[in-house]
Amino acid sequence: MGKKDTTVYECMLDTDARRGRRMCNFGIVTFNDVALTCSLGTEALSTLTCPLTENENWLGGFLMSIIDSLKEVITQKPVHLKKPLFYKSDSDAERQLKSLKELLERVPAHVKGDVEKDINLLTYGIVGEKNVAFELNNSFLPMIVLHDLCLMYEELSAQIDYLIITPKVNLVVECKNLVGDIEVNASGDFIRTIKYGGRYHKEGIYSPITQNRRHLEVIKAARKQKKGNFFTQALFEKFFDDNYKSVVVLSNPKTVINMRYAKKEVKEQIIRSDQLIEYIKKLMNESSNPTSTEKEMYEIADAFLEMHTSREMDYTKKYGMELNLKVAENLGDQPVIPARAGEKTNIEETSIYKALKQYRLETSKKEGIKAYYIYNNAQMEELIEMAPTTLEDIKKVSGFGEMKCRKYGEDILEIFRAH
Repeated sequence: MGKKDTTVYECMLDTDARRGRRMCNFGIVTFNDVALTCSLGTEALSTLTCPLTENENWLGGFLMSIIDSLKEVITQKPVHLKKPLFYKSDSDAERQLKSLKELLERVPAHVKGDVEKDINLLTYGIVGEKNVAFELNNSFLPMIVLHDLCLMYEELSAQIDYLIITPKVNLVVECKNLVGDIEVNASGDFIRTIKYGGRYHKEGIYSPITQNRRHLEVIKAARKQKKGNFFTQALFEKFFDDNYKSVVVLSNPKTVINMRYAKKEVKEQIIRSDQLIEYIKKLMNESSNPTSTEKEMYEIADAFLEMHTSREMDYTKKYGMELNLKVAENLGDQPVIPARAGEKTNIEETSIYKALKQYRLETSKKEGIKAYYIYNNAQMEELIEMAPTTLEDIKKVSGFGEMKCRKYGEDILEIFRAH
């Protein structure tokens, strides 16, 4: 290539869809002895192909590295997934644990035991989830990981430990850091044996398989609702079981599990944390699904992040304490006094409750939708407990996203101003 020559390469963006492939202009890359310029479009998401001759391979590699770097800057997403990307790594449990430890210093003596118990339970759960994260981080598999998702749909909710999005399937992981030995019988019951006080004690525990199955039902309902029309909804529902899988991961290495009499379909859904990566590889190898592009994987991840709502546990309410944090700060080291039995007002008899309920009824009739689509009873009680003064306050309530706040927020604030 002479010094005065200018070579122009037209790069193409491969937007490989599941049922078809199309090519569109991506940009113009110009190389000469003075400068390299790259004009980029806005769709810089999928794999780029740049037709170069054999003698120009060195230039092709150089150009592709430049383009990949620019794509990462534009999209804020890594190009060419070669290992797990923790797209959402934070956890409400960590924040709750911090709040509990702070609360422990202020609660009366008769409540401390309950607080310490919740601290231990949260700690066990966090440790178990970190064990799973360690296995995922060291897998070097191309996948997107969402940690601690909370999804709401009508009156249903799902707290998902991990959602793993791979090029073939999406895996919903329920992580259990159980203490003691576990037996799963022919009926699918989970029975735990714990030794304390020098004796062995057996107790039934809620089936994590049933728990995860309900998570899948919430995902199906919530994602189906987002589909544009009846046809796409029907397709989504038809192929849902092929695209979404469920597994329970036992993260405590000391736990002994006996599944001798468990049904085959139950055995296939329970693994240890050190078996998780091989389990994912097996799912991907056995799946007949079309391979998703990175763009499609990111679209799925973004859709779930949009549906996620942070849920904060109100431990002061759980322990029967009327604890106003602002008042507590003003009181300094004065003891916090728990509410006396019988002093709590029936919230359904309050004027604000009746006003919010009436507004919900009238609005639902006007829009031709079910009342709980606007807000359910739990959300209404959370609103009353919070007594919001701004839209940002309302957004802190579970299930109130940008759209719902824009639609109903000002009306709700007006009700609170009037009461």
